[in-house]
Amino acid sequence: MRIYTRPQNNYMNTSQIFSLAGTIAALQWAILIILPKWKITQWLIRRPVVPVFLSVVYCIYIVGFFNTPGGGYNSLQQVRTLFADDHLLLAGWVHYLAFDLLIGFAIIKSSQEKHISHWLIIPCLISTFMFGPCGFLLYQIFKNFKKQS
Repeated sequence: MRIYTRPQNNYMNTSQIFSLAGTIAALQWAILIILPKWKITQWLIRRPVVPVFLSVVYCIYIVGFFNTPGGGYNSLQQVRTLFADDHLLLAGWVHYLAFDLLIGFAIIKSSQEKHISHWLIIPCLISTFMFGPCGFLLYQIFKNFKKQS
């Protein structure tokens, strides 16, 4: 008697994509924080390879799985319904990773143009990495304080 087993696909599952995206984003953040003037860091800021990669992942998941019944953006319940699907939850997470990195790039560019000490910028970058808008807000405060002094 032969038992049918479902063939395994060669695609990564959502947990693997989550780990890969998070690792790549964390490495990008590490070089932004530790080596902001390194020529490779500057190249990656000018050519946002990591945010582009994350954007591709986002588009694949949002286009492929955005047909969740009852899901949408018109109410908190509809958003909760979307995020109940692991594929769309992953898309949402990758969305955060991509946009937070782009904000980190903007903070680095702006702080270097304004000659703000990188030591002051490190808390802004770490906050942006961990809490997105909080880091952006902190940078705005530092930048405006620098302008006034």
